Amino acid sequence: MSESTLASLAHALAAAPRLEAAFVALAEGMAEVDRAVVVAFLPFDARDGKLVECLTWDEGTVVRTPLEVALRQFSSAVVQRVQAGGTFVDVGEESDTFARMLQLPPLGESGDLSLRGVCFDGELAAVLALHEPRRVFGARVIEKAGALAALFELAHARFAEREARAEAARTLEDVTQRVHGEYVAKLTGMEQQLTQARGAADAARAGQTVQQAREMARGAEDARRTASRLRALEHQVTAAVGQLEQAHIELHRRSEGLRQRTRTIYLLDRVLDLAAHHVDPQRLAEGLLALVGDDMQAMRCSLFLRAPEPDTLYLAASRGLAPHVHEGARITVGQGVAGRVAASRQPLLVVDASDAQAQPLLRDEYLTTGSFISFPLVIRDELIGVVNLTNRAQRGLFVEEDVERVRLLGLVISLIALEARLPEQLLNRIHD
Repeated sequence: MSESTLASLAHALAAAPRLEAAFVALAEGMAEVDRAVVVAFLPFDARDGKLVECLTWDEGTVVRTPLEVALRQFSSAVVQRVQAGGTFVDVGEESDTFARMLQLPPLGESGDLSLRGVCFDGELAAVLALHEPRRVFGARVIEKAGALAALFELAHARFAEREARAEAARTLEDVTQRVHGEYVAKLTGMEQQLTQARGAADAARAGQTVQQAREMARGAEDARRTASRLRALEHQVTAAVGQLEQAHIELHRRSEGLRQRTRTIYLLDRVLDLAAHHVDPQRLAEGLLALVGDDMQAMRCSLFLRAPEPDTLYLAASRGLAPHVHEGARITVGQGVAGRVAASRQPLLVVDASDAQAQPLLRDEYLTTGSFISFPLVIRDELIGVVNLTNRAQRGLFVEEDVERVRLLGLVISLIALEARLPEQLLNRIHD
């Protein structure tokens, strides 16, 4: 898969006005990878546990087919991995049967069906289905489609966020209208009661003095009750205002999340544009580091790539390191933070300074503060390098959610570095 395909899809997803247009862009991107493949988008109803619709793309037209397929009809292993999201899951020998159940367009031959969960706020929102002809030789499409699907998931999150904001606005409007209607109705009722009380008082003046006193006492009691109801209504209005304030706070939080995702798409578009134009290896390495460094607001970061020597990495790009640390410097796999992360191929997160003081790996010149992330760049079981992030802006702390964001960015960096043969090209440039 070429860098231009990723760049084109990123542009199309950023410009898509609706989720349907984003799906069309994904289908066109998949067609560039393999025209025989069938891709489908299946919205998921979490309340019923069913896939309720199948969207496919056929010669420039989006085809919608109603469904009622329970997710539990697949094997428990497939369901668990689909609900976790992040990767394509192979359905196996029953691929053709489930493809017909999902009403996917026929391939004309036996095929392999793969499913990938699309999550929003930690819950399964939809499923991407990939149906490709069964091949004896050659790589499958799902091995190339992971980056395309990851970009589509970012766009899906943007549209889901927009829908959530619209739903919150509708809820706020309904609450406001309801409270206002109740307020007007109660005021009208109380005005009628006051009018009746005044009429009773006027009638009492023509009667006996005792009856007049009774009516006046009754009017005073009615006034007291009316005042009590007014106070209760004021309390209801105050509670409604509090609900509105909480809703505004939630809208602001969601807007910040959308702004962060939009910034991620912009940074991805910028680095994919660099890769597509085959820029200088050093500039490409700096762009890849800036992608993850700027997105995570890390003032001090470094990118290590594998060296030709066994169990060795070299410093490919850095920002904010000490002046004596130069590009090309070697570290050994298994030593230091980056070396141990490269050896284990598992990310390392240190959240705060108290944890960091007890962390023996911090005797490392590439890290300074207590909160940092060191993440391995691995694709197809091949180690590409390691990226280190520390010194977050405004003394911020890295948390588990940040590791998942770095995981997606690391996948893009690994793909671009592998396609551009960046570890070899850049090392030759440094030696020159």
